[in-house]
Amino acid sequence: MNDYAVEIKEIYSRIKDEIKSRLDEFKQIRRVGNDEDIFAELVFCILTPQSRAKSCWKAVKSLIEKNLLFNGNKDRIAKELYGVRFQNNKAKYIVEARAQLKNFTKVLSPIQLWICKVSINKKREWLVKNIKGFGYKEASHFIRNIGLGEDIAILDRHILKNMKLLNIIDEIPKVLSKKKYLEIEEKIRKFSKDINIPLSHLDLVLWYKEVGEVFK
Repeated sequence: MNDYAVEIKEIYSRIKDEIKSRLDEFKQIRRVGNDEDIFAELVFCILTPQSRAKSCWKAVKSLIEKNLLFNGNKDRIAKELYGVRFQNNKAKYIVEARAQLKNFTKVLSPIQLWICKVSINKKREWLVKNIKGFGYKEASHFIRNIGLGEDIAILDRHILKNMKLLNIIDEIPKVLSKKKYLEIEEKIRKFSKDINIPLSHLDLVLWYKEVGEVFK
């Protein structure tokens, strides 16, 4: 174990309880959340590519407060996406995802998504194929944020940077194809077992190291 891995374990020992609390909050969304709560998390994950997570969540809360999450048109939604890059494209993705609401609630309802015996990987594949703006990172993020996905990785730039520093990967890929995503995910899954930090916890530890807090 190199010095960097030791530092990760030390950080984890300090914030372990905070991480558990945050993951419990995500599970509560699954257990008691309504359609708007679930859809808000999906919208958040549509917004996050190349944008700051806090700015994205602030935009989602603004959409909720102004009754635009389910009712706003593309132009009105785009105006609320302050601090979010590619507002027009992402507003379009939100409207298109919302237009699929019948399929969304059918496929992602508690019976279909959380109780049925469909694997997490199949859920993730459905999201990537059906939600515009979703790649494997966004789909994994959404699944984690609704209290699932204990054993999948959210491979954003913060995680990849730290994986390189930890010598888990030799270089940060410029493009994450499905094949490359799954290869790297398997490497960090193995590392999480070796270092004895659950994968869902490790993601938040690495985030904390970069931004100084446990967020979303």
